[in-house]
Amino acid sequence: MQFSIKKLLPHFLIFIGFILISLAYFSPVLKGKQIFQSDIKQYIGMSKQQTDYREETGEETYWTNSAFGGMPTYQLGAKYPHNYIKKLDLTLRFLPRPADYLFLYFMGFYVLLLVLKIDYKLAALGALAFGFSTYLIIILGVGHNSKAHAIAYMPLVLSGIILTFKRKYVEGFLLTAVAMALEIVANHFQMTYYLMLLVIVLGIAYLIDAYRKQILPHFFQSVGILILAVILAVGLNATNILATKEYANESTRSKSELTIQPDGSPKEVTSGLSKEYITEYSYGFLETFNLYISRIVGGGNHEDVGKDSASYEFFVSQGVPALQAKEYVKQTPTYWGSQPIVEAPAYVGAVVIFLFVFSLFLVKGRIKWWLVGGTILSLLLSYGKNLGFLTDFFIDYVPLYNKFRAVTSIQVILELCIPILAIFGLSRLFNNFEKDEVKLNALKYTLGITAGLALFFLLFKNSLSFMGVDFAGVNDGFYKQNYGQRFIDALREDRKMLFSQDTLRTLILVLLSAGTVFLFLKKKISEKLVIIAFAALILFDLVSVDRRYVNNDNFVSALQVKKPYQPNQADLEIQKDTSHFRVFDITDPTARASYFHNSISGYHAAKLKRYDELFDFHITKNNMNVLNMLNAKYIIAEEEGQIFPFTNTDANGNAWFVSELKEVATANEEIIALDSLNTKTKAVFLTTEAITNKNFRVDSTANILLQEFKPNYLKYQSNNTNKGFAVFSEIYYANGWNAYIDGNLEKHYRVNYVLRGMEVPAGKHTIEFKFEPKVIQTGSSIALASSILLGLLLLGGVYFKIKKK
Repeated sequence: MQFSIKKLLPHFLIFIGFILISLAYFSPVLKGKQIFQSDIKQYIGMSKQQTDYREETGEETYWTNSAFGGMPTYQLGAKYPHNYIKKLDLTLRFLPRPADYLFLYFMGFYVLLLVLKIDYKLAALGALAFGFSTYLIIILGVGHNSKAHAIAYMPLVLSGIILTFKRKYVEGFLLTAVAMALEIVANHFQMTYYLMLLVIVLGIAYLIDAYRKQILPHFFQSVGILILAVILAVGLNATNILATKEYANESTRSKSELTIQPDGSPKEVTSGLSKEYITEYSYGFLETFNLYISRIVGGGNHEDVGKDSASYEFFVSQGVPALQAKEYVKQTPTYWGSQPIVEAPAYVGAVVIFLFVFSLFLVKGRIKWWLVGGTILSLLLSYGKNLGFLTDFFIDYVPLYNKFRAVTSIQVILELCIPILAIFGLSRLFNNFEKDEVKLNALKYTLGITAGLALFFLLFKNSLSFMGVDFAGVNDGFYKQNYGQRFIDALREDRKMLFSQDTLRTLILVLLSAGTVFLFLKKKISEKLVIIAFAALILFDLVSVDRRYVNNDNFVSALQVKKPYQPNQADLEIQKDTSHFRVFDITDPTARASYFHNSISGYHAAKLKRYDELFDFHITKNNMNVLNMLNAKYIIAEEEGQIFPFTNTDANGNAWFVSELKEVATANEEIIALDSLNTKTKAVFLTTEAITNKNFRVDSTANILLQEFKPNYLKYQSNNTNKGFAVFSEIYYANGWNAYIDGNLEKHYRVNYVLRGMEVPAGKHTIEFKFEPKVIQTGSSIALASSILLGLLLLGGVYFKIKKK
């Protein structure tokens, strides 16, 4: 027992250390403050209605009316029954956000390096190098929480896989199942997909190694065990996966039926996103080096260049007061790469890159080729349209690749691989696998490459343009048009200054790193001192860059985060109306309106495809017939600086009877028909809806009134002397919405491209719409069975290990 405690003590101390470091970096959380994340602000706006419903009723709604006319909540933080793996995840994230994600970065990477047989001191060092990688910090600053969440569990998944290939089948199976389930529960399938690509590279490395060593049966046995572990992980997340798959088929990530664009021109028809949208954020070739030199292309889109900058001198020379000029230069457009928007460089660290290159000369075998292969694949795919032949191949032929945008985010793979190999190189420095002469030669080559590269950029920096491409497609055209050529000249000088500063900074860090290795090889300093020196260098290197972009200034009061929107006069006036209607806010295209009202707009990366197309074709053009059929009773507008609600008295209401149905053969015809369709008296439908009756008699007494409304339930009372066809101002979604007339399930149809419609018998009737998605019940049953199975397997695994000992 004493031996076990002594063995566990270092890991416990490191665990405590990671907690303290996470809290220290995000120290305002200790004062009750919360980080202000722009994306989370939008999420709070979008999810406000379902959150309120949950708090008021204790029940979960899987549909919200507060955004885009209505949509499922599956990608808005829906809570599912029997989702016990989520409870484990919440337990692991016990620190206040975002310190919890930083802690997960550290712990996951630490476990991975331990599994790879790295000494715990070096494993802790590697965890710091990974966790403080600038991209991983900046995504916490802007609110990409689910992305950070998924990245944090990647090392644990790899740990389980590697344990299995190391013939530790029980431990490998259980860790892979749990870690993969946690990876999936993070709900960022793009990151999980990228992890799969890295696992494929790892599998190829193990396959080649197994073939050479003639142990192919072990390889395939391990693969079989891992497949079973992944199946169990999928089962634990069955509800989320099934619901997401069902929704994805109806979202902007699916194939469109349209073959035209809003302007009438032909449209690229794909089974996923368009190539232009996928590659909008593509890494530039020169930008590659910001992994090593942080601001080689200027850092972020807006940075503070300070009072000593040429931009500050420019504003002062234009008569701008000093204090105002100081504020102006805090938003200097320093980035001059090829991407539209960049919050910060994807800086891996000069010290980490130095150790990575050093490792290339010392580390051998499958671990090296796996990590190098993953790094190269990640980098090449991040170039997107700048390496079109490879990107097009993946979009056209690799399954699911065309479902994800922002190809630059695949660099999370190299941000994982590079620190692993870097720590392996440091480990090789300390062991006796290579002679000191070989290590000295490796140091010489590494110093020549890394320092030489920095010197090259310093010597030839004047050959670079330091000019960026703006949205108009010209070099800094927007700034030249608004501020003139003198500002452009000042801006170039500031960009050149940042370039020189960070390149020199990198060179100094490389020389210090090389000097530390050299002193160790000459027996001047101990291994322990080397680890301390590199810990100091890595922390200084990464944290000082991280703090430029995410620091205490990002934190605000908890109330400001929980209630990010304040009602304006228009909101207050509209809220006096307690009936059921929608609001179109043309002053703000974000989720602000969704926070207060049932909004026609919103903010989400995966909207319902048909509604998104309707928005592009008609709502952006203020087609009043379409706005009327969406029951846009209020339009928030701005005039002479005043925001006010315009009351649309022509809105169709919640439901109405139409006299004529127009049948069309294609989606193109259906959406074009809405250009001039009088939606109050007519409706258009696609032939596939198979509506037989197309003409109805509607007299002045016919009406249909909404009596009760909840996000997932609507109740109407109809009164019509004739048989009629009612159109409901609600978004059609076949996978869950059921229609009942007097308690009997009846068929309803999609009309007017996005709305619901159904035949209603003559007389008085009660009509109800209930959102009853079968996918939730099916998924919950699978999740419960999988949880019970995992529990039994965990108990069995513990019993097996105890019996074995």
